[in-house]
Amino acid sequence: MISPIDDDSNIQASLRKITQQEIDEVCNQHARFLGTKAGGARANLSLCDLSHLDFTGRNLAHAELNGACLRKARMRGIQMPCANLFAADLRDADMHGSNLNRADLRGACLRGADLSDSTILDADMRDGVMLKPDRKGDLRAVVYDSLSTDGSQANLSSADLSFSKMSDAFIVQTDLTDSILRNVRLRRADMSNCNLTGANLEGADLTEANFTGAIFRGAIITGVVMDNTQFNNADLSGAVLDFTMMAGALTDGARMPRSLESLGTELSILLAAHALWVSTAGKDGQRADLKGVDLSHQDLRGVNLAAADLEGTIFKSANLSGCTLTMARMPFADLRDAKLTGVDLRGANMLRATLNGADLTDCRGGPVDVCGTTIMLWPTNLEHARFNGATINNCIFRKALMNKASFSRAKLNGVDMRDANLSDSDFTGAVTIALQLSGADLRGARNLMPTEAKVKARVQPARNGI
Repeated sequence: MISPIDDDSNIQASLRKITQQEIDEVCNQHARFLGTKAGGARANLSLCDLSHLDFTGRNLAHAELNGACLRKARMRGIQMPCANLFAADLRDADMHGSNLNRADLRGACLRGADLSDSTILDADMRDGVMLKPDRKGDLRAVVYDSLSTDGSQANLSSADLSFSKMSDAFIVQTDLTDSILRNVRLRRADMSNCNLTGANLEGADLTEANFTGAIFRGAIITGVVMDNTQFNNADLSGAVLDFTMMAGALTDGARMPRSLESLGTELSILLAAHALWVSTAGKDGQRADLKGVDLSHQDLRGVNLAAADLEGTIFKSANLSGCTLTMARMPFADLRDAKLTGVDLRGANMLRATLNGADLTDCRGGPVDVCGTTIMLWPTNLEHARFNGATINNCIFRKALMNKASFSRAKLNGVDMRDANLSDSDFTGAVTIALQLSGADLRGARNLMPTEAKVKARVQPARNGI
């Protein structure tokens, strides 16, 4: 029988302590090894105590660190592709912006580690146990608090874990906001109470995974494999779901999209009551509450939904041409392939809305003059919105909040984005013609050529009004 060594003091006492001076020399020799220069040597830091040491910006690609203790180590921006971190202790390590592509993280303990904005592509994060002899020569399993492959309470926000192997991993109460989990193997993984807001799980294998109590608001869960997957008490409101695959999931107590029948009255009656509520400034009628309702393929042309509550509402392939959505509350709305030509989006809250493949020709998304003066302008909120493959022609998004929005493969022609916040937005593969970007915040914007766009914008006259 193999007994666990689960006392931290016993584990660390058996490791060789390394000083900062020694680690600097090892890293320098490893850099020469990677560069095939004289005096180089591959770093072998297996079973070493490296806790609290500084590895900031170092390159330890292909290094051996199995069983090493890196607890609370400073590792921001470290390059560790293909490194061997089998059964390593990375608790509370600062690894923000690191590269762990194809690393061996089997049995590693990542509890409380900061891996935000890191790339962990095709890494092996499956369960694994390291055996080492005790003083009597008996083999014992090296685990931390009786757990291995533990990523609980870690920060993996905005991390890219595509194609990683995470079967049987223990990753509870972990921040995975905006993480990329495409084609990840999560078979039997315990991810209960994780925050997966805005995460992308396209093509993931979720067989028998446990997501009890997890938050999936605005997450993409399409093309996945589900068999006995647990979503009990999970929040799936506003998630982009593949309903045909949810049949193999357990959803007791989960927040799911609502059907039209759940409203208890005809949609036309609700819309008429809302129109009256708008025209009488709230004195008569009733504000439309369509939170999380599935309105896919509905014909809603010309409907007035100003200031309506449409949080997480599903408008997939719906026709919203000519609709008034001024000041509407639409965070996490699903507008994939929707027709939004001529829609008034001024002042709408569309935080994390999904507009992939939508047609936004002639939309107005500038600010609303709340007080009848120019003192208080209420901007359209499109932060973290997805416009992948969308058509955005002759639109106005002046002063709009579009930071961290994705315009991948979108077609933008004659769009007024003056004074908009486009920081950290992504234009990968987008076609951009005659954009007006004067005064726009473009810090961190990816794959956008603002100089060329500004030159083209001078050729096309600005449209009148907001």
